[in-house]
Parts: sequence; C-alpha cells; structure tokens
Amino acid sequence: MRIKPLNDRVIVKRVEEEQKTAGGIIIPDTAKEKPQEGEVVAVGPGKRDDDGKRIALEVKEGDRILFGKYAGTEIKIDGEEHIFMREDDILGILN
Repeated sequence: MRIKPLNDRVIVKRVEEEQKTAGGIIIPDTAKEKPQEGEVVAVGPGKRDDDGKRIALEVKEGDRILFGKYAGTEIKIDGEEHIFMREDDILGILN
C-alpha cells in the first residue's frame, strides 16, 4: 500500500456481493446497491487522548467490517476503489 492513514482513519476495500438472489435471479448492475461490507486494507496509529497518549484502533488489517451506507470518502488507489473512513464510521467487525 502506497498510502498510510493518519490518526484513527482506515482504508477499506469493498467486498462484492453475489450477483444472484437465492432463487437464482440475476440482479442487473443498475439495480444493485453498493455493499456495506469491506475488508480493512490499512489502519492508522490511532488518535490521541487529552494527555497525548495514543489510543490504539480496535480494527486491524484483514478484518471484515460493516459500515454505514454513506460512510467515508471514496478514493482510487492503483486503479482500485477504496474508502477512506474514521474508525467511528465502522459499525462492527464480522467474525
């Protein structure tokens, strides 16, 4: 990764969902919504508290996460779409 997030920011790559429904119907591209699930690609060192100490992030590289529909800022890195977001925008970690 050529980019290192600062403070409590993370870089996430969206995980593509299946193109078919459970009944076998193929969903066209125009009807699809962007997935709200992704994989953490890079994490920052964490934000600082009032005393200046670093608070480590709860997520780490490789975690699969859920995030809000309009969370973060979309960017392109090496031709691939990624999302730059704060740790606060992450709703949960998938096991």
